[in-house]
Amino acid sequence: MTYNNWIYIAVMAAVSYAIRVLPLTLIRKPIQNRFIQSFLFYVPYVTLAVMTFPAIVNATQSPLAGAAALVVGIAAAWFGASLFQVSVACCAVVFVLELFLVR
Repeated sequence: MTYNNWIYIAVMAAVSYAIRVLPLTLIRKPIQNRFIQSFLFYVPYVTLAVMTFPAIVNATQSPLAGAAALVVGIAAAWFGASLFQVSVACCAVVFVLELFLVR
């Protein structure tokens, strides 16, 4: 490794450390602003959704089958289906659509 690589690693370590430590040291009292509380509450869900939704569509042989399974899964969950029922419905949609679309 060259000298520049060590500088890059040191900068990345400092940035990663600062992102985690600065909020703990700068914010000592509870956050009162409802907008900021709401924003911080939804950050993990949005991050998970941003990582998961593209993978759902691209995990199948046909992006159309993945998108249809996503819609069916959302609808089934909305109407109160269990996690097992949602997953079975999504798998069935992908199976049927890929049976006819991928030939």
